[in-house]
Amino acid sequence: MCDQTFLAATFGPCDNCSANRPLMNIYLKNEPINYCSLCVELMACQGLAPGETLASLKTESENLKVKLEEERAKLHDVELHQVAEKVEALGQFVMKTRRTLKGHGNKVLCTDWCRDKRRIVSSSQDGKVIVWDAYTTNKEHAVTMPCTWVMACAYAPSGCAIACGGLDNKCSVYPLSLDKNENLAAKKKSVAMHTNYLSACSFTNSDMQILTSSGDGTCALWDVESGQLLQSFHGHTADVLTLDLGPSETSNIFISGGCDKKANVWDMRSGQNIQSFETHDSDINAVKFYPSGDAFASGSDDATCRLFDLRADREVAIYSKESIIFGASSVDFSLSGRLLFAGYNDYTINVWDVLKGTRVAILFGHENRVSTVRVSPDGTAFCSGSWDNTLRIWA
Repeated sequence: MCDQTFLAATFGPCDNCSANRPLMNIYLKNEPINYCSLCVELMACQGLAPGETLASLKTESENLKVKLEEERAKLHDVELHQVAEKVEALGQFVMKTRRTLKGHGNKVLCTDWCRDKRRIVSSSQDGKVIVWDAYTTNKEHAVTMPCTWVMACAYAPSGCAIACGGLDNKCSVYPLSLDKNENLAAKKKSVAMHTNYLSACSFTNSDMQILTSSGDGTCALWDVESGQLLQSFHGHTADVLTLDLGPSETSNIFISGGCDKKANVWDMRSGQNIQSFETHDSDINAVKFYPSGDAFASGSDDATCRLFDLRADREVAIYSKESIIFGASSVDFSLSGRLLFAGYNDYTINVWDVLKGTRVAILFGHENRVSTVRVSPDGTAFCSGSWDNTLRIWA
């Protein structure tokens, strides 16, 4: 998402030639190094076979991509909406704002539900992270971060901690207690450190590990207790903006999306990129697994949301209308997977029928772009956050 993308240009001595030049942050065998562009080019040319050039290898790579798409096309026998023609259409759809949470002094950038289905954590451009009671709209905890643009926040599975980060390039974990007057900042633990802004974070199925994505083009898995890097994931060629973990408690895969227009599927155990989808025409701002874990949806600045099936290894549906010209910044599924909620930059939330590909409702209420949409763990409501500084609970 262009408005949230920050470029951190590093200038200093190159680790290879020692010349003072603009540096590129790259990784070799999981070790970060700073090389100037000339040294990166020379390193890329090392080990080339006779007659090989970077240009010829790029051409070969593009040819392999074309062949892969041809093989995928051979298996493309029917569209999802054609299969779903006999499925009964959804009835009248009515959702209203039931609660409005006010307290942030600037744009709300991220939200996450606690598994108790009642509490919500939100982060904002004002540098604040707030834990809310969604029933009463009361603020239970508030943390002031050392930076503005806190772009990521997450609730721990136990509900006993929250994680957050942004322009400070770190992911910090704060333990929560029943004492609402306790100084949370004193218990802060810095867990993850990237070389550019933190764009998203998510606990795995325990409080002991956390997954992060960053503007440095990488994702990483960290141990919360020691702060040790357990696994890093390299494959994006630009800022990574979003990630989502598989819904199963035993799942070892996650998806990421970013400014290179790619959605990548990763194996957390090996660090390998096991699938890649590149059909969007602009930045991917959001990815979300289908409840079964066999597919995922994405939302992009190209004003479309798309559904990808991991088993078919291809895109199976596009959710768009000619009248929608603004980017989608966040997506989430209903508990059954029949509905897809998508927040857009034109201040609306569109609700899509996943099977038929049609829009079943438009929700109005926010007065600025909708930056985050999250369905509650029990599926009875969803929360949206916006650049109008508020959160809304819809049901």
